[in-house]
Amino acid sequence: MTIDISGLPPERIVFDISPLAELGVALHALSEPGHHPGLHGWATATSASLKPDLADRLHEADFLWRSTFSDVFMAFAGLPADRVRPSATLADDLDLLDRLDDERFVSAALEFTCASSYTSGRPSALSNSVTRARALDLAATRGPQALDFTQRLLRDPAAVRAWVRRLFEDCEQAFFGDTWRRVAPQLAADARHKTELLRRKGLAEALHDVSAAITVDEDRSRITVDKLATAGTTAVDPTVGAGLTLLPSSYGWPHLMVLNAPGWRPVIHYPIGSPSLPGPAPVEVLMLRMEALAHPMRMRLCRNLARTPYTTGELAEAYDITAPEVSRHLAVLKKAGLITTRRRGRYVLHQLDVSAVARIGSDFLETVLR
Repeated sequence: MTIDISGLPPERIVFDISPLAELGVALHALSEPGHHPGLHGWATATSASLKPDLADRLHEADFLWRSTFSDVFMAFAGLPADRVRPSATLADDLDLLDRLDDERFVSAALEFTCASSYTSGRPSALSNSVTRARALDLAATRGPQALDFTQRLLRDPAAVRAWVRRLFEDCEQAFFGDTWRRVAPQLAADARHKTELLRRKGLAEALHDVSAAITVDEDRSRITVDKLATAGTTAVDPTVGAGLTLLPSSYGWPHLMVLNAPGWRPVIHYPIGSPSLPGPAPVEVLMLRMEALAHPMRMRLCRNLARTPYTTGELAEAYDITAPEVSRHLAVLKKAGLITTRRRGRYVLHQLDVSAVARIGSDFLETVLR
């Protein structure tokens, strides 16, 4: 995913915190605890403490945060003004949400899937019959509650917007107020640290501190986020105001989210406090490794290479194939970073890098959830 920052003034790249954005990922963690193994205790305790009425209402609207992260949680980025920033309190963030016009709110609320149409700037479901029919069709696939919610939203946006605000306010009273008071100082400290890093060492260093999956071109014209997605957006759209906001999250890992809807300023919502594991391999490396191991003969070779170093000749003899054929398979494994090679006298020994193979599963999961 790319973000065009050509000509963007440095002061328009800001690190900030948002209680509404953090509420969104907290609700996701409640709905999808399997994505967040480190939050099982919090999710179980919080879910058990919810009153039935609040639990039912959360279930009714959970498509806003379960399958995708709705942009309604980053309302500040959809307001066409140069310097609208997230607020320090949930109430103030909800006031920004109230400032979104109905068409923008409805379009953000009805983004049920990570579809390519997200970046197409399609007409609003409030004014376009084709978009409306598509929204109702997608809602129906999510179940009767999502369909009912969508029908009510299209029929009476104001009433549903008030219902959503009340839902988020009740979340704050039930559990999120305490959660935000606990995590806000940590998030603010991270935002200050990244801001100082940006000022002292530049954008590349600051982005690398955010995530190894984020890079910037040498000419500081484009940011690239290494995700299993192909999309682009701009931080210099004059219709909405220039700017890029980066928001830390205590509840977001392993998700690294990029708001890239047309007509919205881009936002990178990144996790902090992730497990102390090496960063996931880049998407290209992960694909190379999975393709390398998909071949039956290479899997059989790995059975030997995982136990002890082997020469090409030994592997050829063990599997009754030619040495050149073994060499071709070893070259694929080596290119994928799955084997190590060392020389002992006149012999070249190959061995499986067990730690690299062990990381493939978690790399894959982190990559698809990123």
